[in-house]
Amino acid sequence: MTGAANPHRGETVLLLAGQPLVLRPTFGALVAAEEELGPLFALVERASAGQMRLIEMVALFWHCLRERNGLERADFADAVAREGLAACTPTLRALIVQVLKGGG
Repeated sequence: MTGAANPHRGETVLLLAGQPLVLRPTFGALVAAEEELGPLFALVERASAGQMRLIEMVALFWHCLRERNGLERADFADAVAREGLAACTPTLRALIVQVLKGGG
């Protein structure tokens, strides 16, 4: 699950317990997130208004994980919660930028 993020593909790194996890917001990943969370523009609006829920952030991260390598979603969610919102916000911001501008 480790590795370097490729910014040309819109990838970003989420550090959980010192482990770098690469997130890649592919079309498939974003469609899966949208299926679970509803329209991505509404998600972006909630995030910009400070109304995004932790479970929504976890779901977006989960769907964008480049590699899961046996990681369970519940364990991933617990690790995100332990890391804290402040530590995860830069990664969330990077994903939201990719959602809005596309590319990669």
